[in-house]
Amino acid sequence: MPGEAAGGAENESGAAYAVLPDPPDPPDPPDPPGKGVRVLARLLPETVVVGEAFGDPAEPVVLFPEEEAHVARAVPVRRREFGTVRALARTALARLGGPRVPMLPGERGAPSWPDGFVGSLTHCRGYRGAAVARAAEIASVGIDAEPNEPLPDPGILDMISLPQERPRLAELAAARPDVSWERLLFSAKESVYKTWFPLTRRWLGFEEAELDLRPDGTFTARLLVAGPVVDDVRVDAFSGRWLTHEGLVLTAIALPRAG
Repeated sequence: MPGEAAGGAENESGAAYAVLPDPPDPPDPPDPPGKGVRVLARLLPETVVVGEAFGDPAEPVVLFPEEEAHVARAVPVRRREFGTVRALARTALARLGGPRVPMLPGERGAPSWPDGFVGSLTHCRGYRGAAVARAAEIASVGIDAEPNEPLPDPGILDMISLPQERPRLAELAAARPDVSWERLLFSAKESVYKTWFPLTRRWLGFEEAELDLRPDGTFTARLLVAGPVVDDVRVDAFSGRWLTHEGLVLTAIALPRAG
């Protein structure tokens, strides 16, 4: 399923794909990590610590040598967002008593987390976010942010959606034209994948989860393949939340421990 935009850029979701083109990023305001209006926390339980920024700090974030080596050949905008989301994640980890360690992309680009912790990262034009929790409380978490704009190519919708999802998107768009429902669907499937992959270490295609987006800010993802087993319980669906904020759509899933 999803990952970050095309062009070989690092993907904070756990996979690389070439579905959405990578638009040029305008200069970001010099906000330090963690400053600005809090929006991501509205989507997640209190057991998940979040950090977010609506730009990158004026001074580059100091990275571990291993991280510096990973982005040594990246374009400047990617280096900045890579550093910002890791600064946010390390701050969130510290609030939970976690260690300050390198966070290198691992299998399919998924960010690595210290033992005992789970988390998710996202970044898009004008936004960077991190969500971290203790693994004893949350089995997995997935977050995603996208511009609240139409998909850049009408053909992309056919690639990311199921035939039964599309009529519902049209109904939602008629009722709430202020939301780019097609982009929201993409974002929700991103969050589904980010939740799925750490539990299974397996690919999940766009066509392998059916989304039910609701105008009340919630959604359900029904897995169309065998779901992960968490605490001896088979998980067949994920429940998530979404919101819009100043030109963005954000989605989040936090899968609690069974019982």
